[in-house]
Order: sequence, then C-alpha cells, then structure tokens
Amino acid sequence: MTDATASKELIITRTFDAPRELVYRAFTDPDQIVQWFGPVGFSVPRDTVEIDARTGGHQRLTMVSDDDPNMTSPVDATFTEVIENELLVGTEKWEGIPGQQEGGSMYMRIEFHDEGGKTRLVLRQGLYTEEVADMAREGWESSFTKLDTLLTD
Repeated sequence: MTDATASKELIITRTFDAPRELVYRAFTDPDQIVQWFGPVGFSVPRDTVEIDARTGGHQRLTMVSDDDPNMTSPVDATFTEVIENELLVGTEKWEGIPGQQEGGSMYMRIEFHDEGGKTRLVLRQGLYTEEVADMAREGWESSFTKLDTLLTD
C-alpha cells in the first residue's frame, strides 16, 4: 500500500455497557488487553505486551494466530496525546501483509465519551486502502465483541 492508494479513514463508533473508566482501562491495562485484543482466532501473549499510557509513551504487543502460531501481527504504537479516561491518540508502525501491502505507519485516535454510565467509543484509524479498511473493520468488530464479554463479566 502506498500513500497514493491509502485514502480511507476507518471510523467505528460503538457503545459499551460499562463506565468510561473501565473501557479506558481495558485499552491501557496489559492484563486486560490480552483478554480481548485481536479478532476471534487470535490471542495476545501477556509477555508481548508493554503499555506506557502517557504522551510520548507506547503500546507494544503481538497478536498470534491460534491456528498457526507462526502467523503473527505485531503492534508498535507511540502515544502523541493521552487524556486519562478520555482520549488515546498515536501513530502505529505495522508490518505488511504478504502479497497485499507493504508495512508502514498510520494514525489512531480513540475517544471515550460518557453516555450516562455507558461509554461511546469513537475509533479513527488510517489511512487504509478500501480492501484493508474492510479487513480492519472486521478485526475491530470481532475484538469489540470479546471486549463486551470482558466488560460484562
């Protein structure tokens, strides 16, 4: 994927039945992120997770396919703006998908809005090609289904 073909911003809005502080913590606590991050069929080993949730801090982890442990997807993000319980903004380096796109970097913005005891999350990420944006949306939606379970347990 080149900058010329990456033109789509992924925007996902989702409401979670949990207070904003709990949803934010699920994104910044390594012990929680391993329980939900990654689409169904992928796990995040705890020993791969490092999170320093502050401006200039980072989030590093590796998603591993449950079916083929040799298939991994590392995440290496740097936070450029952090407001506790409200906002995570950063840039993410990623490795390419063989045969589909080269590696590169993208931005991500995650907003946590209080909705009367629930949390409306707005995620913006990109830029993507149309095809990869659809795959990313499916991955996030699958991850958020796992997050719903974590938050209601």
